[in-house]
Amino acid sequence: MSDKQLPAVKLAVGMAMIGTVGAFAVESGLSPVSVVFWRCVFGTLFLGLWCIIRGYLPDRSLSLKRLTYASLAGVCMVLSWIAFFAGFTLTSIATTTIVYHIQPFFVVLISAVFLREQISLNQVLWMAGAFTGVILASGLIAPFSVISIHWILGVALTLVAALLYAISTVVGKGLGQQRPEITTLCQTIVGIILLAPFTDSFRSVPPESWGWLIGIGILHTGVAYVLMYSAYPKLTTPVIGVLTFIYPLVAIIVDWVFYGHQPGIIQMTGMILIALCTLGVKLGWSFPVGLQRKISL
Repeated sequence: MSDKQLPAVKLAVGMAMIGTVGAFAVESGLSPVSVVFWRCVFGTLFLGLWCIIRGYLPDRSLSLKRLTYASLAGVCMVLSWIAFFAGFTLTSIATTTIVYHIQPFFVVLISAVFLREQISLNQVLWMAGAFTGVILASGLIAPFSVISIHWILGVALTLVAALLYAISTVVGKGLGQQRPEITTLCQTIVGIILLAPFTDSFRSVPPESWGWLIGIGILHTGVAYVLMYSAYPKLTTPVIGVLTFIYPLVAIIVDWVFYGHQPGIIQMTGMILIALCTLGVKLGWSFPVGLQRKISL
């Protein structure tokens, strides 16, 4: 394998690994709060050791300002994980994962409203398409389907998770060039402090759950993040945009094969629509000028 191919392979493996996080969370059998707490514990152990071995710690660039930004981003990220994992238990792994990918559009909206960043008509159109995709992918309008209040709540929590992730992303811009491994380590430490009072320590964890929890912490929060962070700087935006969708694809396959949740035609249409619109924003695709003029009128 050549040096040029290695970053793409790293990102693909990392995304495929992240795509199985829903199964690990479900199989652990614990509440979302407990799963996230132990994710933070084992993630902190792995990332702390990794950063020490790699020489990233001690980090002399850490200032009070950066720690504040990292802590705020950490609170949002931890709450996002909780809402995300809650979505798995109320809907399905595939639905939750796909709807969660609406997050880039929340970043655009937050940046436009609070940071006064300009938003183009193309972005508005992609956004409208993506939110239409959310409605379709959620299953709320599928024919002959009976959607319970739990399902609706699960979709709502997933949208909250995506919004919180977007807020964490925007807040994280204040960290400048800080290494992402250090940022994630700060976030997992915040998670431990934040959730410790709500977790009954070791006593509430069945023996069969530990393997899943360790996997979520080490594989999904440690190994996968390290693979992705090391690959991002060496890849172009189009390659990153395409490989990112390995994550939801794996999640859909896992949900289908192991849990029998086969998306219907309308749901699949919504999922594809979200994927296309997300790529459109990330890659800067433009609609025909004629169409833009008609819409603007």
